[in-house]
Amino acid sequence: MYEKLDNPVYHSLNEYHQKFCLSFGDTKFYTPEVAAFGGSLQQATESELAGYQKICDDFLVFGTKPDAKNFTDFSRLVCDQYVLENNIEIDFTEEIVLLQEENQDELLSFVRKFYPHYFKNRTPELGRYFGIFKDDKLVAVTGERMQMNDMTEVSAVITDTDYLGKGYAKQLVAFVAGKIFEDGKTPFLHVAESNEGAKKLYEKLGFHHRGKINLWGIKG
Repeated sequence: MYEKLDNPVYHSLNEYHQKFCLSFGDTKFYTPEVAAFGGSLQQATESELAGYQKICDDFLVFGTKPDAKNFTDFSRLVCDQYVLENNIEIDFTEEIVLLQEENQDELLSFVRKFYPHYFKNRTPELGRYFGIFKDDKLVAVTGERMQMNDMTEVSAVITDTDYLGKGYAKQLVAFVAGKIFEDGKTPFLHVAESNEGAKKLYEKLGFHHRGKINLWGIKG
């Protein structure tokens, strides 16, 4: 049922996010101003990586390790992939705000403060981003990243370290997942294998573990 999640980048760029797609052979990449990663239905080749590297020298490839003997400096991040099949029933105690164009600079600054290089200038174009404000500042966000016609990734689950332990991430994830269900789609997400705290939260909210996926980092 969820076979496309074996190659989520490829299928997102082949479907809902086609307007952001740059194709190099059988491998598809996001426009680098939007997101610096790609994926192949089979296995990315050396020539395909070299083509994208001409315009983006630091990027990720999801899935199978590329067949590229001259690219020797691969880093590997293992992520756990989760899928949510039912709406999350919780009480919302915080005001959750859809971030608009006028919030973009604050959103970019917020994400980059906690996860440098995570966002590109046009990353917010990938989907909707929602936030919680306290004391007139953004303190927690969650949004949408990869999108297929029938599935959308919950992403950028970030809380200011000064506001941890207040349940903001829980409410934001539940809220965004609800919006995805309203769209008639299935929510999924990725989390670093080592992030035990986040995995426990997602499992408690009802996400089920589908498997693991490799992210291969490539630097020029």
